[in-house]
Amino acid sequence: MDGAAHLKPLVVLGATGSIGAQALEVAARLELPVAGIAAGSCSDRILETAAAHPAAAVVIANPDDAGRERCRDRLGDRVSFGPEALDALAARPGSIVVNGVVGAAGLAPTVAALEAGNRVALANKESLVVGGPVVTAAAEYGGGEVIPVDSEHSALWQCLVGEPVGAVRRLILTASGGPFRGRDAADLAHVTVAEALAHPTWSMGPRITVDSATLMNKAFEVIEAHHLYGVDYDHIDVVVHPQSIVHSLVEFADGSVKAQLGEPDMRLPIQYAITYPDRVAAPATGFDLTRRPLSFEAPDHDAFPCLRLGYTAGKQGGSAPAVLNAADEVAVAAFLAGRIRFPAIATVVAATLEAVAPHPVTTVAAALAVDAEARVVAAGLVESAG
Repeated sequence: MDGAAHLKPLVVLGATGSIGAQALEVAARLELPVAGIAAGSCSDRILETAAAHPAAAVVIANPDDAGRERCRDRLGDRVSFGPEALDALAARPGSIVVNGVVGAAGLAPTVAALEAGNRVALANKESLVVGGPVVTAAAEYGGGEVIPVDSEHSALWQCLVGEPVGAVRRLILTASGGPFRGRDAADLAHVTVAEALAHPTWSMGPRITVDSATLMNKAFEVIEAHHLYGVDYDHIDVVVHPQSIVHSLVEFADGSVKAQLGEPDMRLPIQYAITYPDRVAAPATGFDLTRRPLSFEAPDHDAFPCLRLGYTAGKQGGSAPAVLNAADEVAVAAFLAGRIRFPAIATVVAATLEAVAPHPVTTVAAALAVDAEARVVAAGLVESAG
């Protein structure tokens, strides 16, 4: 396809998830070769994906014994197993690596890809939240580059193309507000898991959907923006935009504002991260601004304290963002299991941040050690809260 002939083969990590599946869809449309695919377990889905891409190397990062045997029987020498194999696949020379891995497990392959000089189309939030300084150092060492896939960060990236970062007055991230927009803290005391999972705009996995309901997802994006663009936290704002059409904005020193608009379709930022700096045609209906009004409002920090916790952790720096992420993952899992109420998610996260003292994080191992420590602390707090 015109504009895509120069692109490198894709390696898709998290190939069976939403981002991975959409990345493979984009690759097929752009007629890009897929050099590798990876998943956590040997599911029917990864076997089907492997069959559709017979030239791709396959990695199963966390197989059980039965899964290892099953995948080896079906795929033979094409398949490798374990986290080290995942890192090796990400470091395959001359690749564009789409990182759709969920959780802190995505940090090591991001670093491996960047140290190998590869482009990382990054959808794994934890890479920057848990190990932002480590990722930055890996890119500087290996010459790799991070192009964000999240719709908000893709929007900021597009608004900043050709602009000096020194001219930025504010980065403005938009938030849908989630399913509880407009409700006060007292209203949220007894919300159900089903209500929290009923996102008004996006179809996502359970954890990220709950993170959207608490605004923790936006807290993570604030931290990511700091590392991606080198902008101070005092110059990164969040506004609630329930239509999810304006994906983010940049205000410049002269008072002008750029915004990136589009339908809420993750295939667009995925494609842009792969083809950047080029834009390649994609099937889409014309964008009609007349179909709906666009509205904006300030976030309610009292009802949704997780957003403030994100700023606090980001400003503390070092290991604090890793603690924030780990505690949130534990607390959200407890909420989804019916063990704690919705407001206790923020309570557990805040208490974990208090209990685990921040310190510098300079390696993947150090980041993962903090992650493990924070999970133990958060799990104890969940037991107390329950």
